[in-house]
Parts: sequence; structure tokens; C-alpha cells
Amino acid sequence: MTAPTGPTGLNGPTGPTAPTPSRVAGSGRGAAPLHRRVAAQAGFEMRTVLRNGEQLVITLVLPVLLLVVLTRTTFIDLGTDDRVGLVAPGILALAVMSTAFTSQAIATGFDRRNGVLRLLATTPLGRGGLLAGKIVAILALEALQMTVLVAIAVGLGWRPSPAGVPAALLVLLLGTAAFTAFALLIAGTLRAEAVLAVANLVWVLLLAGGGVLLPADLLPGPLADLAVLLPSGALGEGLRTALSGGALEMIPVAVLAGWAVLLGAAAGRFFRWH
Repeated sequence: MTAPTGPTGLNGPTGPTAPTPSRVAGSGRGAAPLHRRVAAQAGFEMRTVLRNGEQLVITLVLPVLLLVVLTRTTFIDLGTDDRVGLVAPGILALAVMSTAFTSQAIATGFDRRNGVLRLLATTPLGRGGLLAGKIVAILALEALQMTVLVAIAVGLGWRPSPAGVPAALLVLLLGTAAFTAFALLIAGTLRAEAVLAVANLVWVLLLAGGGVLLPADLLPGPLADLAVLLPSGALGEGLRTALSGGALEMIPVAVLAGWAVLLGAAAGRFFRWH
């Protein structure tokens, strides 16, 4: 994935759709209510992702391709005849990781380098509103991803347990919190070019050996024990358990909550706005 271009990319926030302070506040009539400012920022963040082809590839196209390929081919032995039942929850976990971590880290890193974060922090939106807008945008994008991926998986024969939906939603929220905090930590501490490299490298490593896509017990040697302690492995295991049998597995919940608190505290301590 290369550096983002457009309103939040290398071209800065001067694009025609950027939510300038006057546009947000209402053309000199005073600041709009906070919820409208946050909604405007969230809409801007969503449009930026949806208009960026490379971000669409990593957040939606790749998960769809992996879902179809791993379900319809047998070049990898998954140890079960219900391939879609095993693969689909991992694909949902991968989608969360792509949106909340990789995409968010790169976008925020280049916004910080281009001075966008510092600029928006001085507008009526403020730092709190900016962060809230990012979180709302991430949740909205994930809802779009889940809708598309679940529809395709059901079309491929997936029949998730309805009783596991509340547990799955809890795991998704905890995974989103952990990976968003991780994204803000590296975006707020590293140079933009380094963020680009680290975010893509971590995504690839967690996809290959982090237990997100396939169960950790299919990984070789010590990776199987390590993966369940990573946020990627805990997210994948939690979703597989919830959506296959309807149960809420407490170990993945505890691991995700621990990572969310640890990474959130580190991001709050070390994040630099410029």
C-alpha cells in the first residue's frame, strides 16, 4: 500500500471536499453543534477511504478474494469440511484489522506530516472532535465491510449461529479499540514514511502468522501459542468461537481488552499532533 493521495494524503487538506472550518461551522454563523461537526468529519474520513483505490483494495477487495479463494479451493488443508464456517469469521477479523489499523495508521500518519491534524485541532472541531470523527468513520466503514462480507459468505453457504451475534459484536468492538489505539500509537510517534512501511509490514506478518485468518492451532510450532496472545489471534479466535457455537470465549476477550488498555495508554502518552 502506498501513501494516500487526495484530501488527507500528500496533497493535504485543501481538496474540494475537505471540511474547512467555515463549512463545518456554517459560514460565519457560529460553530455547529458538536455532533454535526463530528458527523461532518466522519463523512469526510469515509469519503477519503472510499475514493482511494489502494485503501479499498486492502479493506474490502482482498478480504473478499481471500474469502472466495479459501472457501472454494482446497490447496490449504483446513482440517474441516465446513471451510466457509472456519474461514468467514477470520475474514471479518481481517477486515477489522485492515480498517482500524493499517488504513487508519497510514491516513493519520500523513495527515500529521502535512499539518492537517494541527490545523483541525485549532478549528471548532478540536482534538476531541477529530478523534471522535475518526472513530465514527472506522465503525461505519466496518459496518459496510461486515454487510458485504457476511452477504457473500452466506451466499457461499455460511450459516453462523444467531446466538453468537452479541458476543461477536463485543469481540469486534474490543478488536477495533485495540487496533485503532495501535494505529494512533505508530501514526503519532513515527515519520509518515515509516508508518507506511510498519503498518503494511505488521498487516502482512499478522495475516501470515498472527492467527487472524485461520485458527492458531493450524500454525507451526511456537507460533500457535504466541498467536492466541496477539490482538489478531484473539480477535480471530473470539469471532470463530462466537459465530460457530454461540459462546463468548473469555480468554480472547481478556487479551483484546488488555491490548486496548495498554496501547490506548501508550497512544495517549506518546502521540504527537505535529
